[in-house]
Amino acid sequence: MLLVATERIAIGTVEVGASARTVAPLSHVLGEARRRDLGYAFAKRFIDIVAAAMVLLVLLPVFVAIAIAIRLETAGPVFYRAERVGRFGKPFTVLKFRSMRAGCSTTPHVDFVRSLLRDGTSCDLYKVIADPRVTRVGAFLRRTSMDELPQLWNVLTGDMSLVGPRPDVVYAVDDYADWMRRRLFVKPGITGLWQVSGRSRLGLVDMYRLDVAYASAPSLREDVRILLRTIPVVLSRDGAA
Repeated sequence: MLLVATERIAIGTVEVGASARTVAPLSHVLGEARRRDLGYAFAKRFIDIVAAAMVLLVLLPVFVAIAIAIRLETAGPVFYRAERVGRFGKPFTVLKFRSMRAGCSTTPHVDFVRSLLRDGTSCDLYKVIADPRVTRVGAFLRRTSMDELPQLWNVLTGDMSLVGPRPDVVYAVDDYADWMRRRLFVKPGITGLWQVSGRSRLGLVDMYRLDVAYASAPSLREDVRILLRTIPVVLSRDGAA
């Protein structure tokens, strides 16, 4: 005998046959989700501001030493400024210590990034292998990830976060597949899931998959976990090229 249960949905109640159970109204569920999102956003921003300010103060002597080393080797600015794509596709100017000779053409980099998107090969993120444009000081800064320290200022200004996908270049975003654009739902970060999951041992498309996974379910617990894992990865230069 086939039994057919009828279902009636009321505000706050679901009845199936003779049994009934109380569920939260949709407005209550949405309200809880918004509160969780706001709480996470507030906590994340608070940690970003406090941590970035403290690290900048502590590393000020290191910044001075790096600036002197850069200027002693080559003429040109200490910092490298470039446009990157931030949350929801908003452009912003990222800061890095200059690791190349001033005035170099970006054409090799554009061709290289597009080849990575096309072929999915693994390499250090967006860094041309044996690039003759890179200085000796710049090569050291890249190996130790110290070239990215000025991005702490981007964290303070709110364009970036400590944890998130790496800020991407415009010509890469132009060639994104539709699913890749979901990585733009969150702020870009100094460190992220890619950095603690193999870095240069992973292909570029694999990095985007990790970024999309992070952006799909961000949480304070995951952020703290990534930050704690970043420290030994950077110190050991695991996966660096």
